[in-house]
Amino acid sequence: MLRLDPGDMRVKNARAFTVWEGGGEYNVARGLRKCFGLKTAVVTAFPDNDIGRLAEDLIMQGGVDTSLIRWVPFDGTGVASRVGLNFTESGFGVRGALGVSDRGHSAASQLKPGDIDWDHIFGTLGARWFHTGGIYAALSATTPLLIEEAMSAARKHGTIISYDLNYRPSLWKAFGGQKACREVNRRLACYVDVMIGNEEDFTACLGLEVEGVDENLSRLPIEGFKRMIGSAVKEFPNFKACATTLRAVKSASINDWSAICWYDGEFHQAMDMRDLAIFDRVGGGDSFASGLAYGFLAFDDAQKAVCYGCAHGALAMTTPGDTSMASKAEVEKLVGGGSARVVR
Repeated sequence: MLRLDPGDMRVKNARAFTVWEGGGEYNVARGLRKCFGLKTAVVTAFPDNDIGRLAEDLIMQGGVDTSLIRWVPFDGTGVASRVGLNFTESGFGVRGALGVSDRGHSAASQLKPGDIDWDHIFGTLGARWFHTGGIYAALSATTPLLIEEAMSAARKHGTIISYDLNYRPSLWKAFGGQKACREVNRRLACYVDVMIGNEEDFTACLGLEVEGVDENLSRLPIEGFKRMIGSAVKEFPNFKACATTLRAVKSASINDWSAICWYDGEFHQAMDMRDLAIFDRVGGGDSFASGLAYGFLAFDDAQKAVCYGCAHGALAMTTPGDTSMASKAEVEKLVGGGSARVVR
């Protein structure tokens, strides 16, 4: 989709917007390509008009393969198909970030089973990792069916499946609310190898209620999350890893930041960053997911994976837009304990 950013202004008062590309799955693919140097592609659909070609051009600048994009005819008004939009302001101090979705009738939301040759992607092309999530699952009645078709093919070919629960109550309003959200996500969770989400996600999307998990979403007790994961892996034994960022929101501009990952029966925690200055928090979780995936693919090491994810997410929040502008060297410097002193 396209993100329209009012910069220092608010969405409701803006006279100009900066255009960024974005979207949960794309942000992860771009991070893996631009920061970590892996070959990635995005599976999506656009109308064949100049707005769709703008989105394609931005994706190409991100180095992500566009050959799997499905192009659909444009009807002239956008009723049949369009590019989804997300108006997002970054927030500052006591004013939190705000996102307003405008994604109805998007070409991507109308994809359905049979539209994509998943066996070609996972079998012939040999994709090693497939990432998707709960935002895309909430966009229409057909997107969960498409995700399930993709996951089934990925499992057949031995491709690792990661899923970011990413609960967005506003997106589920038109498709059955929280009841449908849980039904869809619980069905898809049965295919997942690496599950990503915070305590609200696990409760809202999977219906897991664990005593001791703080209801104040500005702070997540580590022990509460550990109990949550214990409950999750008991109910979904297919989970090989579970991970979350740990964020304490002091203001829109200052957060405490860390991350934790459960893998092979053990918990691994990343560095603890106190009073992290936030420039633009949107996309921090996606950059965490891409760093986590890179760590597993490159090292098969959960401790390195969670540290790479945590560092990459932190760096992504120091720049504007949904996507990361960090380099692998910057991530590794932060993982190694490096400071923010000037580099000359």
